[in-house]
Amino acid sequence: MLGCVLALAPATWMHTVADSRVRTVADVPARDVAVVFGAGLRSGAPAPYLAHRLDAAAELYRAGRVRVVLVTGDNSREEYDEPDAMRTYLVGRGVPDGRIVSDFAGFDTWDSCVRARKIFGVDRAVLVTQGFHVRRAVALCRAAGVESYGVGVAEPHDLTWYYGGIREMFAAGKAAVDAALRPDPRFLGPVETGVARALLPAGGSG
Repeated sequence: MLGCVLALAPATWMHTVADSRVRTVADVPARDVAVVFGAGLRSGAPAPYLAHRLDAAAELYRAGRVRVVLVTGDNSREEYDEPDAMRTYLVGRGVPDGRIVSDFAGFDTWDSCVRARKIFGVDRAVLVTQGFHVRRAVALCRAAGVESYGVGVAEPHDLTWYYGGIREMFAAGKAAVDAALRPDPRFLGPVETGVARALLPAGGSG
């Protein structure tokens, strides 16, 4: 029984912290910045789950609920560049290039949240991801100092969705450890002004 309680504690923590912060595109509070987490590429373009996150971010931008989109993902090797693929996709859906900022070292959710705060100066944001991931994203970004609401993108309950849900059960433990210990991300680097420039009236360069 004790083992079951301990195993469920991280998930309980995530739901307690994040449940009231999960909204839809239609009712999420307006914020300057949306953060979109990487979710994989297919032949160099966003895989379907990532494309759906980007569709939601573009909708938030068109509705005036966010002014800038921070795309955060993996560019650890030359032939794999999530942020640039995400930028190209958003531009193709009407988000101006100058309103998109790229984080090339968002290797996991905690790294993306910490870098959003420490590197890009984001202290309030709308987080865009699938429903099975959104509570972990909100809980971790709040632990990293980003006051967050999450938009959970709905998906059909296919094999990928079930895999994502099972993966979250195991990821909850790491999330709780990260929130408690607050380790530095794999790569921190210098402060960047991309978000601040993109928020200027004319839009900065991404």
